[in-house]
Amino acid sequence: MLSFVIPAHNEEALLGATLATLLASAEAVGQPFEAIVVDDASTDRTAEVARSQGATVVQVNLRHIAAARNAGARFAKGEVLVFVDADTLVPAETLLAAVAAVEGGAVGGGARVRLDGGAPLWGRLLWGTFITWLYFRLELAAGCFLFVRRNAFGAVGGFDEEYFASEEVHLSRALKAKGRFVVVPEAVTSSGRKFRLRWAGPGLGLWIRVATGGWAVFKRRHDFWYGRQRERPRADRR
Repeated sequence: MLSFVIPAHNEEALLGATLATLLASAEAVGQPFEAIVVDDASTDRTAEVARSQGATVVQVNLRHIAAARNAGARFAKGEVLVFVDADTLVPAETLLAAVAAVEGGAVGGGARVRLDGGAPLWGRLLWGTFITWLYFRLELAAGCFLFVRRNAFGAVGGFDEEYFASEEVHLSRALKAKGRFVVVPEAVTSSGRKFRLRWAGPGLGLWIRVATGGWAVFKRRHDFWYGRQRERPRADRR
């Protein structure tokens, strides 16, 4: 069984499309699956949207992405865990590639990431020409889409809750020590809202720290990830 784990904090605007696309892709794969939305202290209709799409809702009050993902994993029943961000669209071909990688012996992996429309030019250049290339070359999964065998996830202790961001990098490295880790060339599409809603200075500085290994900065909660942000539904974007 595939267990999709989607952490969410105030994601009513984007979660519906994420779940609809994900569940349609799962149907195309043809394996049993479940969808678990970890509603982390939302004050909007996140839980209602999740249930309307047939997802199981796990309520937590953590405001900590690594801890929320681990909470969903503990609830999951599947032998393959697929972590998907609430603002990310996973097409069938990407999910099929991930399943094929696991069936071929991989302990886990990720996928290439495209940004949706509306991200500023600097964000598209930074993500598309540098970060995506770097993650692909280093075989690191982006946090918006990461798949892993349950036994391997347990063997490395899940996501490292010391970190408030970059937890996917630490998990990728830990899993690579356990076996083959694959970043499939098929892509997912994630929201560019961090680039739309934050100005270039702090965003660029933080991404450089990620890319150059400055992980210690993420041992504290950073407003770039945990600050308040609003986003329109995908259908309303121009």
